[in-house]
Amino acid sequence: MAEQKTPQESIAGRKTRLGVVTSDVRDKTITVRIDTARPHPVYGKTVRRSSNLQVHDETNTAGVGDTVRVMECRPLSATKRWRLVEIVERAR
Repeated sequence: MAEQKTPQESIAGRKTRLGVVTSDVRDKTITVRIDTARPHPVYGKTVRRSSNLQVHDETNTAGVGDTVRVMECRPLSATKRWRLVEIVERAR
């Protein structure tokens, strides 16, 4: 028997990211910081970068400091192209 997948897992080709919620002030929208660390192409030193994503949170469950998983989706507004999949870890 094939294993059942949730709707979030069964969509192929959509990017998923792991990040930290930095703002939850707006209704049904959170701001998530995505941190990346990669070696510099020439010098090899680790270069850290971060980007902010506007994420759709339908139930307003995520709070500041929570670690969340987000997935790409259709444009929901002028800036929102991501939606909340799950809260991986709650802030203390």
